[in-house]
Amino acid sequence: QVQLVESGGGSVQAGGSLRLSCAASEPISTSNYLYMAWFRQVPGKEREGVACIYTGGGFTTYADSVKGRFTINQDNAKNTLFLQMNNLQSDDSAMYFCAAGPSPLRREWQFLHESSYKYWGHGTQVTVSS
Repeated sequence: QVQLVESGGGSVQAGGSLRLSCAASEPISTSNYLYMAWFRQVPGKEREGVACIYTGGGFTTYADSVKGRFTINQDNAKNTLFLQMNNLQSDDSAMYFCAAGPSPLRREWQFLHESSYKYWGHGTQVTVSS
């Protein structure tokens, strides 16, 4: 049974930083975690893919809105996925979700699309004030 538990959210001033964590119930090297991603959602808007990582190494991709500010990475020894968020802006305020999927992804649109992922955490709230 795959479980994903996010943590690290909170309230920060614009320009500040947060690091989100996603603790997995199994080693990330197993097939259930071939790709992992962070999504975010605010009330009344669609869920937005933020960052994706191929957990075998060598590939990450980001939404244009966060390029240069956010970094996705993993710690296999801790079974944990991270999202380092720097220079946060008010538009970054959202519930952030961790996701994992076992399916190979080959097309650009798949990496940040929710249909590519099978397992989801329950989210951690990020609030940025200006």
